[in-house]
Amino acid sequence: MCGRFALTASPEEVREILGVIELDGFPPRYNIAPTQPILVAVASPPADPGSNRPDRMALLVRWGLIPSWVKDPKEFTLLINARSETAIEKASFRAAMRHRRILVPASGFYEWHRPSKESGDKPQAYWIRPKTGGIVCFGGLMETYMSKDGSELDTGCILTVGANRSISQIHDRMPVVIAPQDFTRWLDCRHGEPRDVVDLMRPADEDYFEAIPVSDLVNKVANAGPELQVPVEPAPKKQRPASDRSGDGQMSLF
Repeated sequence: MCGRFALTASPEEVREILGVIELDGFPPRYNIAPTQPILVAVASPPADPGSNRPDRMALLVRWGLIPSWVKDPKEFTLLINARSETAIEKASFRAAMRHRRILVPASGFYEWHRPSKESGDKPQAYWIRPKTGGIVCFGGLMETYMSKDGSELDTGCILTVGANRSISQIHDRMPVVIAPQDFTRWLDCRHGEPRDVVDLMRPADEDYFEAIPVSDLVNKVANAGPELQVPVEPAPKKQRPASDRSGDGQMSLF
């Protein structure tokens, strides 16, 4: 699952990693939420022979994919994520997997550890970012939806995969991370079939991300400043009665 993320890098940094020439300036965004515009990179249309045009370009799309066959978006579930394991076959994502794969640049994402109701503990938000800093690019999908009046809306979603061991202690899913050396292969929908990029849809390496506990300010879309990423001390866990505790002597990480 990826329901919130941030992009706080400068336009110059984003332009460099994506390999695009034209990219309008934009402010840092600390709390990007579904239905908001997100920056993505797509493969450029075929260029004329001898052209030095870059093979990628940047676009803004609405976060929340709408398949082309949807009749009324108001009655359709908002698709902010797509499970990588089933995206090739599922009707909502099949065409986009074949023809419209994208990159979604981010500085990191937010995730919530949600304890069982029986524990009585509150959910804990985490800011999850690359340990070395910089920009991470998620694999995503794009569709252009045409309404009845002929207007077009570019929409997109982020692919997810089963979490690696470290992130699974917070949540069982994580975004698909595409490494820079794989950008071209991932975006090449003219020559590459979905089956040719299945190997790229895997969990990030164990030491790639670090998870920082943060406050619940991120829960509200209106909160959009750097204070969302200030580390906090996680709330102490409630003590269960001795009769409810496991007798195996093991302690939970959360």
